[in-house]
Amino acid sequence: MFIDSHCHLNYKGLVEDQAQVLARARDAGVTAMLNISTRASEWDAVIGTAERESDVMASVGIHPHEADVHPDVEAETLVARAEHPKVIAIGETGLDYYYDHSDRARQQESFRAHIAASRATGLPLIVHTRDAEEDTLAILGEEMGKGAFPGVIHCFTGSADFADEMLELGFSISISGIVTFKNARDLQETARALPLDRLLIETDSPFLAPVPHRGRPCEPAFVADTARFLAELRGERLETLAEATSENFRRLFTKAAA
Repeated sequence: MFIDSHCHLNYKGLVEDQAQVLARARDAGVTAMLNISTRASEWDAVIGTAERESDVMASVGIHPHEADVHPDVEAETLVARAEHPKVIAIGETGLDYYYDHSDRARQQESFRAHIAASRATGLPLIVHTRDAEEDTLAILGEEMGKGAFPGVIHCFTGSADFADEMLELGFSISISGIVTFKNARDLQETARALPLDRLLIETDSPFLAPVPHRGRPCEPAFVADTARFLAELRGERLETLAEATSENFRRLFTKAAA
């Protein structure tokens, strides 16, 4: 059975047919889904979905693309919203220098606020990083020196060296449907070598549908396709990978396990 560690059930492409999306996920063997927020205006809806659905959990956070328009979201705000029993994570947060939709200094300030909230609550930090490995590593390393906090690099597409650095910091690595793409050879090599006890799987739906669903809106049911590809890539039984990634999720997101 599978856990989708990162999806956006309240995004266009899924929210219009959310009940059927959830039904298809359950039919595919998905036993839990972490519904991720990216802006403050989503928090109520994301948490509301988790309140209605026993197998859906929520996060609170501000995506780096949104950092400029959320200058007032500080650690205290995140900590307060994270008191909700179905909120099990902080984020997604991080750095995105590929699009630069927000000022880089503001992204970094927001990132540090999320880290402070993760440290204060003990909830895992969900990190988005694109074309920003050096600064992501520097900030995480510096902040870890102030006090440890758990976390995951979501939708990992970075270098093998970056993966090693994140594992050294104690982070988990989450693999999305990108690993199934024909041009993802480097990622496939990295994913093959990741330690099984630090591996998560996700869809990032409605984005990044894996093979054989390319061109369609992604949905949590498709995490099973990513898992099958990943198990074959790593030379593992599907049941072994599914059990391990689910256990890794419960170990990282302890509030969900409780």
